[in-house]
Amino acid sequence: QVQLVESGGGLVQAGGSLRLSCAASKRIFSINAMGWYRQGPGNQRDSVARIFDSGTINYADSVKGRFTISRDNTKNTVYLQMNSLKPEDTGVYYCNVIYFVMGRREEYWGQGTQVTVSA
Repeated sequence: QVQLVESGGGLVQAGGSLRLSCAASKRIFSINAMGWYRQGPGNQRDSVARIFDSGTINYADSVKGRFTISRDNTKNTVYLQMNSLKPEDTGVYYCNVIYFVMGRREEYWGQGTQVTVSA
């Protein structure tokens, strides 16, 4: 089993920046994808940015050009650099990992970190 621990959330003014980190509790092999999801008040949890084992990166249209996802395999960590933040970026950000063990799909979520962007 894998634990994902997020950090880096907080309160920031519009136009500011934050960097989220998500550290896995152990080295994960055969990762299919790691990513970040956001859940605003009363909203569903939506994908913000995902990075796949192929190297492909997907971003939500609303964050393209402002957010950057990256991964450090040596530290079992995925990052989300968020620039030019807007009030609509407010929400709880969750880290997600999908990987395969002997052909069996495993998926884990972090506990979430709050990001609040004030106008």
